[in-house]
Amino acid sequence: MKRALQRWLVCLLLVGAGAPAAFAAESATPAFDIAPARAALQRLLPKQQAQFALVALDRGQGADRFEVRGTPGHIVVAGTSPAVILTGVETYLQQAAHVDIGWPGDSLARLPATLPAPASPIEHRAAVPDRYALNDTDDGYSNAYLAWPAWEHKIDLLALHGIDEVLMTVGTEEVYRRTFQDFGYSDAAMRAWIPATAHQPWWLLQNMSGFDAPLSPQQYARRVALARKIVARLRELGITPVFPGWFGTVPPGFAAKHPGANVVPQGRWAGFTRPDWLDPRDPLYAKVAADFYRQQRALFGDSTMYKMDLLHEGGRAGNVPVADAARGVMAALQAAHPGARWVLLGWQHNPLPAVLDAVDKQRLLIVDGLSDRYGNLDREKDWHGTPYAFGSIPNFGGHTTLGANAGVWLKRFAAWRDKPGSKLRGIAWMPEASGIDPAAFALFTALAWEPVPHDETAWFTAYADSRYGGTDAHAEAAWRILGETAYAMPSDGDSEPQDSLFEARPSQDVSTAASWSPRAMRYDAGHFQQAICELLQVAPALRDTSAWRHDMVDVARQTLANRARVLLPQIEAAYGAKDAARLHALDTEWLDDMALLDRLLASDPDFLLGNWLAPARAEAGNEAEAAQFEYDQRAIITVWGEREGADEGGLHDYANRELSGLVSGLYEPRWRRFFASLEQSLATGKLPEKIDWYAMEHAWAVSHTAEPTTPQGDPWQLATEVTQRLGVCKP
Repeated sequence: MKRALQRWLVCLLLVGAGAPAAFAAESATPAFDIAPARAALQRLLPKQQAQFALVALDRGQGADRFEVRGTPGHIVVAGTSPAVILTGVETYLQQAAHVDIGWPGDSLARLPATLPAPASPIEHRAAVPDRYALNDTDDGYSNAYLAWPAWEHKIDLLALHGIDEVLMTVGTEEVYRRTFQDFGYSDAAMRAWIPATAHQPWWLLQNMSGFDAPLSPQQYARRVALARKIVARLRELGITPVFPGWFGTVPPGFAAKHPGANVVPQGRWAGFTRPDWLDPRDPLYAKVAADFYRQQRALFGDSTMYKMDLLHEGGRAGNVPVADAARGVMAALQAAHPGARWVLLGWQHNPLPAVLDAVDKQRLLIVDGLSDRYGNLDREKDWHGTPYAFGSIPNFGGHTTLGANAGVWLKRFAAWRDKPGSKLRGIAWMPEASGIDPAAFALFTALAWEPVPHDETAWFTAYADSRYGGTDAHAEAAWRILGETAYAMPSDGDSEPQDSLFEARPSQDVSTAASWSPRAMRYDAGHFQQAICELLQVAPALRDTSAWRHDMVDVARQTLANRARVLLPQIEAAYGAKDAARLHALDTEWLDDMALLDRLLASDPDFLLGNWLAPARAEAGNEAEAAQFEYDQRAIITVWGEREGADEGGLHDYANRELSGLVSGLYEPRWRRFFASLEQSLATGKLPEKIDWYAMEHAWAVSHTAEPTTPQGDPWQLATEVTQRLGVCKP
């Protein structure tokens, strides 16, 4: 009787808040526990969370959905999972309260004490069932040493934006360590093979091994403990953890320990020796796979999705028929996890048609990393009818570059999904580092929900109205400009913007910092720079948000970075003309720009080198481990690996980024030394000094200079200084 009365009171409360009777009745017998969603609200909105009533909806056989209704101070959010409820909350915040929780930056300081009612019911249904997030490289380039509070917030942000499948690689090193101890390897041998934490993603991709090893047993234990928290939280929220599967990577000497095993050497990758590959036809393959999945289950439980990429970025099949290899990999996965799906990355020439045609395509999901990069794609034809997710990699290496092929997303996603015979069943958000571009993240994840956005101007206007916590004509104008430039890049063979020449190894004709980045501007820099003028005029009340501060620094930073592409040809011309005075003046202008850039970056916590390094040192158990972890972090954003990988492999500055402390500590000294060599050349008539850039970069990577973790300076004042220096924003 008491429980029935409680259900009746809940129904009465919800109907009173504007929920229809059927909606309220459904809440009387919850389809799932809403407590994880409530806990997330307590973390995200501690002052207002009590004003939300959360309701569990039964999904049944239909699509995920959420509904929002209510009266002032009492907002009812219903959804088909705890994560979907949170997506409903974020949608309410954007559309009704006009505030935003971005990644990074928010405008929650503008949230009123009493939450406003939505003007009309908000109802959204998932456009696709698979809403996948994170690149294989995310743990390395986003920050491999994040502690649980940072991961907890990361998961909250993914849930707020509708993600229901998350790649989770943390702790897989322990699965390998345990598995191969069962096949003749010592603990020491395994730890010598498995690289340091920030470099592990490429080891899992079968690209390299051993760098900055070994890690201590304590670090393995820390990562397992963290992974268990991550997996538990994902499951609580109704999000599927996507685990790495095992597709044959083995430690050195496997064939010697197991005579007769067919092991295929994988050659080299960017200056590194790749790990060997055990033929999936070999009888031993099934035994190792079974042990791998058993160890993984013991540590982290089961999943229904496992990520594996055969022959990634130049892997060699040797004498192994690719179709037979695919059948062996799938058979082992199904033996351990009947019904599980094999997730593959659509990248370069993968997945190969022989892989797709050899197995049940309904047990596959391709997360396409190239959906927005090239024209004239036909994924149904390319992949022989295999289900896939529309994906993007709008950022490589964690570059602090602003923009994406967003217009391509808006036009192409709906067209691909709705065409006859479409096999598109999801989205895949896969920047190589997450948490870089909040607008790109918000727009891409919005594709997965009906009504699917299609109008760039309308979307960026609405985004501006919530991003800083209120409607402002200047904010709208700024985002209209950004939408017309950095977020309007075409599918011309690239999916990220150009990187900054400030981060490049100096040369008179260098066109990119990272070896594989775009070599020219991908949008109109002159039009882009007008956005800084508009952001500076945003109302003072809206400027008191972390979202505005982040964006102000980011747009001003990008404006300065774009300027370098104008200056460098002038420097080359002055040197060629032997005009020493002109060369010196331009060199000084360039270095002064970099000094201003470093001060600008120092004004926001998202652009501090100290905040990239601090988690690594905090995770360490002693000073030796702190030095090891810090080197791991410093190396990956500069030299990446040893000399061969950096120089011959082209990996130097692959993960370049504009961070205060990195600009002043490495990038500016590199350019200063280069300019000195040019000026000395003109003075002596001799060729410029040949500089060993790797030696200079490696010296920085092994250094331990303490870096600030709190911002200094006023973003508005520093951005104003940028406009004055560049001569923009004139009346």
